[in-house]
Amino acid sequence: MHPFRAAVEARDHDAMVATLAPDCRLFSPVAFKPFDGREAVAELFWNLLEVFEDFTYVDELEGEDSHALIFRARVGEKAIHGLDHLRMNADGLIEEFTVMIRPLSALMAMGEALGPRVGHLPKGEVTAR
Repeated sequence: MHPFRAAVEARDHDAMVATLAPDCRLFSPVAFKPFDGREAVAELFWNLLEVFEDFTYVDELEGEDSHALIFRARVGEKAIHGLDHLRMNADGLIEEFTVMIRPLSALMAMGEALGPRVGHLPKGEVTAR
């Protein structure tokens, strides 16, 4: 089990952040530009712990320098199915973190819930129909 997965399952924010390289980048499915650096990603993780309900990893795939963690969660009434793709640096810390989420209605619900919390996601950037 990847240390990031263990930290998320324990809901241990400090342990989640400890897996990140100082110059990590997180590519979000609801933000045009990435979250750059450990501090920005740590803030996002804090907010995600608040927004996601019933979060659980259901599978894990391992490559030479990458991991894919498949998850399920809820935001309000919307069920989310997603994937966290992690690329590690030579020290084993996460240098690139890409999140993919489906279906679109759940992605929009996540964007609406995070928008007011994260300066990176201006209110109105993601709109549910």
